[in-house]
Amino acid sequence: MHKKILIMGLPGAGKTTLANALAPRLNAVHFNADDVRANVNRDLGFSEADRIEQARRMGWLCDQVVKVGCFAIADFICPTLAAREAFLSGGNAFVVFVDRIRAGAFEDTNRMFVTPERFDLRVTSDGAPEFWAEQAMMRLRPIFDPKKPTALFVGRYQPFHDGHRALIVEGIKRVGQVCIAVRNTQGIDSKNPFDFEYVRSRIEHALREFEGRFLVVPIPNISHIFYGRDVGYAIERIDLDDATESISATEMRRKLLAGR
Repeated sequence: MHKKILIMGLPGAGKTTLANALAPRLNAVHFNADDVRANVNRDLGFSEADRIEQARRMGWLCDQVVKVGCFAIADFICPTLAAREAFLSGGNAFVVFVDRIRAGAFEDTNRMFVTPERFDLRVTSDGAPEFWAEQAMMRLRPIFDPKKPTALFVGRYQPFHDGHRALIVEGIKRVGQVCIAVRNTQGIDSKNPFDFEYVRSRIEHALREFEGRFLVVPIPNISHIFYGRDVGYAIERIDLDDATESISATEMRRKLLAGR
């Protein structure tokens, strides 16, 4: 899932209006080109070279926000292929092309502007900004679909660690989405100190980049899994590398509970 978002298009196409509608839905940091020029990039003009540098800096700002797990929206013309490559130099992005007008107010920008060949969402003149913000949301924050093929993982996750994460990510890669069933084992012994809400919060944080592709549910303390013939699903073991397999939940519990 991309958390770096470029909303691009000619001046007056409605980029900022769309960004203002989308940012609250994603709790995103919104970088508007005019604001960035006024407060950060005062040294830049509107030559092609300066526009490329503006794009590079806008991309860098977004990359810093994405590094901490948040959404970042850059709202600016980004008129040429070179400018778009500069924006993407630090990492790929979800590109929204606002294609609602044939020409903008500035003739030099119109001459320079090259229609993008690659974009993830094309916004046309049909539909209000709220409609297009919702279309972007459906792609950026997909909703778990219980009818799609789903892999099931059952565990205590006391606590959820990088080995669990690697296992589940592999399941997502193989099947598309997963259901993570957390056994209700809190308090039965010293190996099970954490409640479901604690475990769920750790899982959701660790898998935040796969939002919409996993579901965390509580289940009873399942100790046996039986199946009959022709069950209609595959039961398979996933083997990970030795370093990941050796991660110790016991050692992690010791560190997490050392202050208690």
